[in-house]
Amino acid sequence: MKLIKAIIRPDKLHDVLHALYEKNVQGLTVSRVKGHGGEPEVTETYRGAQRKRELQDKVLIDIALSEDFVETTVETIMETARTGEVGDGKVFIQPLDSVHRIRTGEQDEQAVTPVDET
Repeated sequence: MKLIKAIIRPDKLHDVLHALYEKNVQGLTVSRVKGHGGEPEVTETYRGAQRKRELQDKVLIDIALSEDFVETTVETIMETARTGEVGDGKVFIQPLDSVHRIRTGEQDEQAVTPVDET
């Protein structure tokens, strides 16, 4: 099992989520975050005063999944979130030792697979 953390541009979120759903990647968390990577600093005017905006608005997507979905998920995020400009984001892949589904008590692989409600 792996935990994928993808930091992307906010305007690419809808496209990335749509592409992931088409690949049957489910069970994710989205958070609004701020960060700074390789983007140049932006100077903006607020109420007549100049100030540097050092942190950029980003979106963090957390996805816990089984090994079978890792390559497809990473490729989908990379292709869909890419603009070719500085600031497109990063994808981190971490090992996941254990997962527990609170509602059913399922563990590990069973806890990260989609729930079949039939």
